[in-house]
Amino acid sequence: MMKSTGIVRKVDELGRVVLPIELRRTLNIMEKDALEIYVDGESVILKKYEPACIFCGNAKDVAHFKGKNVCDSCISDIK
Repeated sequence: MMKSTGIVRKVDELGRVVLPIELRRTLNIMEKDALEIYVDGESVILKKYEPACIFCGNAKDVAHFKGKNVCDSCISDIK
């Protein structure tokens, strides 16, 4: 469920929007963090990008192997 923050920002001439520091701190979004962009109807949703395992979807303890993300648990299961 989406919750309004009451914050309004304008898009600049380059298409950028600034996320307020309070929001970034609350969501643990640091400078240079990647954000995923989703579209739901007429809504744009930003989500902090956390690469997940291609097998189970777990985003914890993920290793990059031959261009794919695989978690430690699935690596153990494969062995």
